[in-house]
Amino acid sequence: MQEQLTNIKEIFSSIQGEGCYLGQKHVFVRFCKCNLACKFCDTDFNIKNSKEYSTSKLFKELIKYDCDTVSFTGGEPLCDVDFLEEFLKKYKEKLNKKIYLETNGTLYQNLERIIDFLDVIAMDIKLESATSQKNCFFDNEKFLDISSKKEVFIKIVFDKNIKDYEIENCTKIARKYNIPTIIQPKMPLDNNIDLIKIYDKFYSNYKNIRLIPQVHKFLNFK
Repeated sequence: MQEQLTNIKEIFSSIQGEGCYLGQKHVFVRFCKCNLACKFCDTDFNIKNSKEYSTSKLFKELIKYDCDTVSFTGGEPLCDVDFLEEFLKKYKEKLNKKIYLETNGTLYQNLERIIDFLDVIAMDIKLESATSQKNCFFDNEKFLDISSKKEVFIKIVFDKNIKDYEIENCTKIARKYNIPTIIQPKMPLDNNIDLIKIYDKFYSNYKNIRLIPQVHKFLNFK
């Protein structure tokens, strides 16, 4: 049977710069595809600037790295669910690494296919005020219905345009699932934004809130 193939933008080892696993060494696998088009996205989706991998080729590459966690990121890794499902079924036990999924939290039907192979899920809530994408709160909740049986946290990128109704919806979702929520100011940092004021608006609705910027950008890491 022919192996699944996909294009991967890059594979590299670095320090996790976001979320609850901040400061840990991960090997990152950056997929090219995405179902959204956020205005602050820093991923190059040009296939010409990527390499084609089979599942076996990816496994051979990942075992070279001396770290305990593989972070599938993007783009949106769940756009490549056929590839991921085959890879994880064949190689998760042999790989012997924690599987960490970074996702925009909208493709819940694809998540169902690989949820049993995942260890940690970092789910973004994409705000219209920051991304120019329509809010997907319904899809985010459906996604968390599935992912809440695993270790999961929410990450929210925001800027000074954040709306009170967005904060209310985000904290309502966080309360429902009782999970850690990271609010992350969009980079480069706007000196005119009142971070404490925005943090307090979140905190007044839900206490398990942390304000954490993209630390890898301050350290000039990938």
